[in-house]
Amino acid sequence: MGKRQSYLWIALVFIGVVASAAAFAYSVSTDGTVQADEQEIIAGGREIAANGIESSSSVITKVKPSNPLELLTARAAGTDSATEVTVYNDNLALVKERRGLDLKTGVNRVEYTDVAALIDSTSVMFEDTKNKNTAVLEQNYEYDLVSSSKLLDKFLGKEITATEKEGETYTGTLLSHDGGVVLSLSDGKVVSLTEISKFEFPDSAGLLTKPTLVWQVYSPVAGSRDVLTSYLTGGMSWRADYIVKTNADDSKADIQGWVSVDNGAGTTYEDAKLKLVAGEVHRIAVPQPRYYDSMPMEEEYGGTKDSFVEESLFEYHLYTLERPATLKNNQIKQLSLLSADAVPVEKELIFDVSKSDKVQVVLNLENSIEKGLGMPLPSGVVRVYKADSEGQLQFLGEDSIDHTPKDEEVKVVVGSAFDVTGTRTQTDYKKVSTDVWRESYEIELKNHKAEAQKIRIVEHFYGDWEITTSSDTSKKTDAFTAEWEVTVPADGSKKVSFTVERSY
Repeated sequence: MGKRQSYLWIALVFIGVVASAAAFAYSVSTDGTVQADEQEIIAGGREIAANGIESSSSVITKVKPSNPLELLTARAAGTDSATEVTVYNDNLALVKERRGLDLKTGVNRVEYTDVAALIDSTSVMFEDTKNKNTAVLEQNYEYDLVSSSKLLDKFLGKEITATEKEGETYTGTLLSHDGGVVLSLSDGKVVSLTEISKFEFPDSAGLLTKPTLVWQVYSPVAGSRDVLTSYLTGGMSWRADYIVKTNADDSKADIQGWVSVDNGAGTTYEDAKLKLVAGEVHRIAVPQPRYYDSMPMEEEYGGTKDSFVEESLFEYHLYTLERPATLKNNQIKQLSLLSADAVPVEKELIFDVSKSDKVQVVLNLENSIEKGLGMPLPSGVVRVYKADSEGQLQFLGEDSIDHTPKDEEVKVVVGSAFDVTGTRTQTDYKKVSTDVWRESYEIELKNHKAEAQKIRIVEHFYGDWEITTSSDTSKKTDAFTAEWEVTVPADGSKKVSFTVERSY
């Protein structure tokens, strides 16, 4: 063939009728990169445009004169597509797409491209909104995509062209490609080539350039259709993040909520209607898809205040973005969920040795309309900031919150107090009878600040228990918890002692 670079075209040839269609030239480099250049071809006096499902640009012909089976190649129609993506918390999304199709009477072959690489093909639903009698008779999920290795596998025993690194070109029958290629030339010679710069193939051997659903669609009548398709896919998830900026005396805070949508499903959704579901959806384990396109991850930040509308859905909550959003493959997109200013908060110091041997600093707020919030808050990470003496924000700490309905309290553990400390010492232990134990404890709190500090002491007991003596008034808050509210003077200390009897 000589040393010049060449491309060989794919032609779709059918029995009885030869029709020209969108043709591809494949050039495969040794790094596995495959390039497919699509050309515009005239078929039956009409232009073929490769921009999605568009039957007017498809090749339709009989397989053979006596067979009613018709072939239709379809791709996504960019101007007619309408996509809705509902993302769940746990690596799951529901994709709904509306595309245009032109179908012939009988059985049509449809290649439905631009689907998620991590699609659950068993979840696909197809609906012809104009004719309920249209049905999918067979579906195949084609993930055997074009690559140099797969093409070489397909062409074992067939003729290919290989170009060496120095530029010498050989055309022959491929015998092997393990660590190099072995070709049988037309003159009977066999050559072994190790440093190949390019392979050339006469066609794509039936491989596709992207994951594709291939359908056999029965249509009782011919005409254009409005098709609604939905499917579940893995590789997509979302999470919530909250930014809390407290004021000087920690009595109020400005709160911003963001959602981060991670699209690793293997395809891009342009101008999609985005919905997010907060809640624990029960699922069973399903096999992982065998194709995954690995790409570098990028982040995109954007959004406006109050851009999501919330509503109840079954026993979950649904958040709908009021404007279209493009979810690029392998991209994390961040969108504004909520924004509220001057929300009342309460800073609280808690000493609970079951959680920490230090005095914890907690911010409490009420998720109510009266307090400036009132939206069901999806679970996520809350990060707390405060301005220093120069007006610059400084990070104070972070905590995670669970799904929080409206009118419920939100508690955020910010960190441990530096100038307020606590110690707990067991001063006595006695077995009173076979199943009764008496224990005594002393808790000492020290305050090194110039102002008095209120501290809540929390103790947990199990079995049947009763506090028999206490230096300060305690309150039983539930079957396992007792609490004390005490004030530690400025630059001073406070001791609390108590005795509890427990039985099992």
